[in-house]
Amino acid sequence: MNDKNKKELAVAALENGTVIDHIPSDSLFKVVDLLGIQSLEENVTIGNNLDSKKYGKKGIIKVANVTFPEATLNRIAIAAPNAVINIIKNYEVVEKHKVSLPDDIYGIVKCTNPKCITNNEPMRTHFHVIDRENMVLKCHYCERTENKDKITLK
Repeated sequence: MNDKNKKELAVAALENGTVIDHIPSDSLFKVVDLLGIQSLEENVTIGNNLDSKKYGKKGIIKVANVTFPEATLNRIAIAAPNAVINIIKNYEVVEKHKVSLPDDIYGIVKCTNPKCITNNEPMRTHFHVIDRENMVLKCHYCERTENKDKITLK
């Protein structure tokens, strides 16, 4: 197969939109859920278990003609703390940054305390980020702390 044919088989470049790269393969579909990508009407390309020199395997999401608000993108920091966001305009990367944990996380993480009000009443969870580097969260209601290894996404 010549180089021209190989290029034709590659996924088309985005003219405008968002590329989310360096997503752990085992978290890719959680990121899709967190961003609500399955309900978009724009073109979406999802690649999983792609080779990555840095991480071994990775996932990538390309969404045409959509620029997500930063607060929405930062929601994925729980599932993909090393994800890189690329904003594309006219086939060029015009902005590139890593996701970062917000100060407060709403409705994404489940509290592991069975007596917490969020597990017994129909209400949204609320966690404060108390240690970004080690990903330690504290429940706003019962004050239980959750570290990276114990965090359960809803």
